[in-house]
Amino acid sequence: MALRKAGSMLVVFFWSVAVVMGQDGWSVTYTPQSICALRGSTVDLTCSYTYPSGTVTTTLWFTKWETGVEPEYLGQDPEYAGHVEYHGDKEKDCTLRIKDLRERDSSTYWFRLLTDQEGGTYTGSPGVTLSVTGLQVKVTGGHQDKTLTCSTTCTLTDNPTYIWYKNGQHLDESTSPQYKSSVSSNYIDGYSCAVKGQEDLHSPAVCVQGQDCNRVTYTKRRICVLKGSTVDISCTYVGYNRVKSSLWFSPKRSASWTNKLTPEDLTRDPGYAGRVEYTGRESETYEGPSSLRISDLREEDSAEYRFAFKTQNFEWGHSFPGTTLSVT
Repeated sequence: MALRKAGSMLVVFFWSVAVVMGQDGWSVTYTPQSICALRGSTVDLTCSYTYPSGTVTTTLWFTKWETGVEPEYLGQDPEYAGHVEYHGDKEKDCTLRIKDLRERDSSTYWFRLLTDQEGGTYTGSPGVTLSVTGLQVKVTGGHQDKTLTCSTTCTLTDNPTYIWYKNGQHLDESTSPQYKSSVSSNYIDGYSCAVKGQEDLHSPAVCVQGQDCNRVTYTKRRICVLKGSTVDISCTYVGYNRVKSSLWFSPKRSASWTNKLTPEDLTRDPGYAGRVEYTGRESETYEGPSSLRISDLREEDSAEYRFAFKTQNFEWGHSFPGTTLSVT
C-alpha cells in the first residue's frame, strides 16, 4: 500500500498490481489496476510509459473512448475543472492526480501519448478503474441485538483501520468494518464511523433506535478561503431533548483552555476577539442550524472547527471531526 499526503487530504488504499501492455517498444504500466477511494479524498493514478523513438509531443488522460473519435483530455473537460493535475512528464512518468473525489468520478481512466514520429500514437490498455465511495453505517438485527457495519460500495484494501463514534465521542478502532462492542438501544444515541487518517470523511451519524437521536452534520468538511475575507462554517444539529447551550471551538486552541479536556467558546478566545460571531443558534430548541462566522481571516486561523451542544442531561462529544478551514 502507498499513502501520499495532498494538503490535508490523503491518497487512499489500493492494490499494488502493475499492468503493462506494450508492443514494439511502446508500453504503459499502471500501478495499480484498481483503486477504491473515499469521496472527498485525493488519489494518484500512477503510471509510467516507454516509447521506441522520437520526442513526446502530447500526453493526456481520458475516460471516454469511442472508435474513430479523438478522446477529450480530462484537463479540458468542464466536469474535471479544478479537480485534476498532471504530475507526469514527457519522459516516462504519467501520474494523474484527482482531487476532492466525487462519486461521478468512478470510471476507467486511460493514458495516451503522441510522439513526433510517423504512427507515433499509443494508448495504454486496460487503463485504471477508479471506484469512489462514501461511508455509511448500516444497522441490522433486532431491538436488543443490533449490529453496526461501516459500509462502502467498494472494498477498501490493505486492512484500513475503522474508527467509531457515539454521540460525537471516539469509541473504538478496529481493522474490521463491523463494530465489535455491544450497541446501545437508547433512543438518544447516534453512531458514526470513519477511516483512520481520513477522519474528516466520516459517515453521517445514524440513530440505532428511531429517528430522533442526538447528532451533528457539518455542511462542508473542508473550506479554502483567502486571507482577509469572511467565512461561514455551518452545521445542523438535533438534540433528543431541548438544547440548553452550544458553542464552536477549535482543537488547535486547546493549549489556551483552562482545562485541556474542556473546549472553550471561540467568542471568548482573545485570538479571535472581535472577529467571530454565531448565527442561526437558538437555545431551548430540539434542532436547528448553527453557523460560525469568522471575519478578517488570518493564515493562523487555518484549523479544524467543531460544534458542540448540551441538553439537560447530555453533552455532544468533543472528538467528532468537524470542518477544516484553510486560509491562503
